[in-house]
Amino acid sequence: MAPFPVDPDSQAQSETFAVVRTTRKNRKRFPESCVMAVSSQEEALDRSNPAGNLFPAIVYGPSVSSESQRIYHLVRWITRDAPVTG
Repeated sequence: MAPFPVDPDSQAQSETFAVVRTTRKNRKRFPESCVMAVSSQEEALDRSNPAGNLFPAIVYGPSVSSESQRIYHLVRWITRDAPVTG
Protein backbone atom coordinates (compact mmCIF):
# COMPACT_ATOMS: atom_id res chain seq x y z
CA MET A 1 0.00 0.00 0.00
CA ALA A 2 1.31 3.45 -0.93
CA PRO A 3 2.08 5.87 1.94
CA PHE A 4 0.09 8.57 0.13
CA PRO A 5 -3.43 8.82 -1.35
CA VAL A 6 -3.71 7.04 -4.71
CA ASP A 7 -6.72 7.61 -6.93
CA PRO A 8 -7.04 4.42 -9.03
CA ASP A 9 -9.55 6.09 -11.37
CA SER A 10 -7.35 9.09 -12.16
CA GLN A 11 -5.55 9.23 -15.47
CA ALA A 12 -3.83 12.49 -14.49
CA GLN A 13 -1.88 11.00 -11.57
CA SER A 14 1.01 8.64 -12.14
CA GLU A 15 4.53 7.79 -11.08
CA THR A 16 7.10 9.72 -13.05
CA PHE A 17 10.80 10.45 -13.05
CA ALA A 18 11.59 13.99 -11.94
CA VAL A 19 14.12 16.43 -10.64
CA VAL A 20 12.99 17.98 -7.36
CA ARG A 21 14.22 21.34 -6.07
CA THR A 22 14.45 21.15 -2.28
CA THR A 23 16.74 22.01 0.61
CA ARG A 24 15.30 19.22 2.78
CA LYS A 25 15.31 15.66 1.46
CA ASN A 26 13.30 14.42 4.45
CA ARG A 27 10.05 15.89 3.03
CA LYS A 28 7.48 13.50 1.56
CA ARG A 29 5.57 15.91 -0.70
CA PHE A 30 6.52 18.85 -2.88
CA PRO A 31 4.64 21.71 -4.57
CA GLU A 32 4.27 21.39 -8.33
CA SER A 33 6.56 24.42 -8.79
CA CYS A 34 9.46 22.44 -7.27
CA VAL A 35 9.07 19.37 -9.51
CA MET A 36 10.33 19.06 -13.09
CA ALA A 37 9.12 15.88 -14.78
CA VAL A 38 11.64 14.17 -17.08
CA SER A 39 11.41 11.20 -19.42
CA SER A 40 13.84 8.75 -17.80
CA GLN A 41 15.88 7.87 -14.76
CA GLU A 42 19.05 8.72 -16.68
CA GLU A 43 17.73 12.18 -17.56
CA ALA A 44 16.81 12.79 -13.91
CA LEU A 45 20.34 11.83 -12.88
CA ASP A 46 21.88 14.02 -15.61
CA ARG A 47 19.81 17.07 -14.65
CA SER A 48 20.39 16.70 -10.92
CA ASN A 49 22.71 19.11 -9.14
CA PRO A 50 22.95 18.58 -5.37
CA ALA A 51 24.95 21.81 -4.98
CA GLY A 52 21.98 23.61 -6.57
CA ASN A 53 19.42 21.67 -4.48
CA LEU A 54 18.18 19.64 -7.49
CA PHE A 55 17.72 15.94 -6.72
CA PRO A 56 16.56 13.03 -8.92
CA ALA A 57 13.44 11.23 -7.76
CA ILE A 58 10.40 9.20 -8.66
CA VAL A 59 7.26 11.10 -7.70
CA TYR A 60 3.50 10.44 -7.82
CA GLY A 61 1.00 13.08 -8.79
CA PRO A 62 0.00 15.73 -9.22
CA SER A 63 -2.79 15.73 -6.67
CA VAL A 64 -4.56 18.54 -4.86
CA SER A 65 -3.67 19.08 -1.21
CA SER A 66 -6.09 20.12 1.50
CA GLU A 67 -4.77 23.67 0.97
CA SER A 68 -5.82 23.46 -2.74
CA GLN A 69 -2.19 23.30 -3.90
CA ARG A 70 -1.07 20.88 -6.62
CA ILE A 71 1.55 18.60 -5.09
CA TYR A 72 3.67 15.56 -5.89
CA HIS A 73 4.35 12.79 -3.39
CA LEU A 74 7.84 11.34 -3.14
CA VAL A 75 7.97 7.65 -4.09
CA ARG A 76 11.75 7.39 -3.71
CA TRP A 77 14.97 9.26 -4.32
CA ILE A 78 17.07 7.99 -7.22
CA THR A 79 20.74 7.23 -6.71
CA ARG A 80 23.43 6.53 -9.29
CA ASP A 81 23.93 2.99 -8.00
CA ALA A 82 20.19 2.13 -8.28
CA PRO A 83 19.24 -0.09 -11.22
CA VAL A 84 17.69 1.66 -14.20
CA THR A 85 13.92 1.14 -14.29
CA GLY A 86 11.10 2.23 -16.55
